[in-house]
Amino acid sequence: MKKYMIAIEETVVEEFEVEANNFDEALNIAAKKYYDCEFVVSPGEVQLKQMSVASQNGEYSNWIEF
Repeated sequence: MKKYMIAIEETVVEEFEVEANNFDEALNIAAKKYYDCEFVVSPGEVQLKQMSVASQNGEYSNWIEF
């Protein structure tokens, strides 16, 4: 039997509300709150699940949504 490495990737989405004067300020506030651990995406809602397979000899599959 051969061994394969399976990579699984999930895109998790959670919405947060901020008050700001404009779009750029809202992004800056959100980034700061994220890095300060005030905004934590957990568990959130999984929007995308995909996997890829790699063989021992370096062959890789495309990402496959499941």
